[in-house]
Amino acid sequence: MQGLAGGCEITPEYREPRGEQSSMAGLHPHTVLVTGANRGIGLGLVQKLLELPSPPQWVFAGCRDPNGQRARELQSLASKHPNLVIIALEVSDPTSIKAAAARVGEKLGGLGLNLLINNAAIAKPILIGAETLESMTEVYTTNTIGPLLLGQAFLPLLKKAAQGSPGSALSCSKAAIINISSNGGSITSPAGWELSHYLSYRCSKAALNMLTKCQSLVYGEHGVLCVALHPGWVQTDMGGEAGHMPPLTVDDSVRGMLKVLSSLSEKDTGTFLDWEGKVVPW
Repeated sequence: MQGLAGGCEITPEYREPRGEQSSMAGLHPHTVLVTGANRGIGLGLVQKLLELPSPPQWVFAGCRDPNGQRARELQSLASKHPNLVIIALEVSDPTSIKAAAARVGEKLGGLGLNLLINNAAIAKPILIGAETLESMTEVYTTNTIGPLLLGQAFLPLLKKAAQGSPGSALSCSKAAIINISSNGGSITSPAGWELSHYLSYRCSKAALNMLTKCQSLVYGEHGVLCVALHPGWVQTDMGGEAGHMPPLTVDDSVRGMLKVLSSLSEKDTGTFLDWEGKVVPW
């Protein structure tokens, strides 16, 4: 199964989004990297970041094959925005991650990276009785280990951004890691279980939530905010795999998430929130 940008967000509930362009005006990251950026939520994030009142100086869009068919929309966007740089990035490959970090660092020169959005993920519709070592390992490698390795690889650039930002308060405009998670990873509330089990995906997202907490406890000392974010049940290739039409468009989800990012502060680091800024039960 191919890697999909964004999450298989599992909830039958829909709430009207409140995020508007003006509400995102408080988000001022100079440099951003989004993984899984060639389609779905990742592509939507890149598009909306470029449309901010004060867009980032650099937006790095990571995807498996920058020159491939699946990246055509991203390529078209890059042709219109000189501050958008497409980066070859396979999040399940440590060598690719290190090469991407080196490429981004070279492009930034002396600048740091303000915002790392770990969005790339895969899901496999396998029931518990049919789950295998191979499929579980593949999903964990992309959804949980990938964000771990990306955090490690880009930490020097995140620290540089934090050191170069005025003040000590944590924010997404200073330095942050945002891990795109799912309420399907909530142990307290197994949302949407009746619609889809997706065992390995749920387990990997629960682990990603713990990774986010651990990152916040360590990276907070370097001025890096870390939050897990549930984007809602979104109309993407992955979101529709359960055979039901998700209620939330990519545009509404991304607007909501960027509004949340603009308001995050030190009190939020290590938490698990949704696209409306509400706390998701662990």
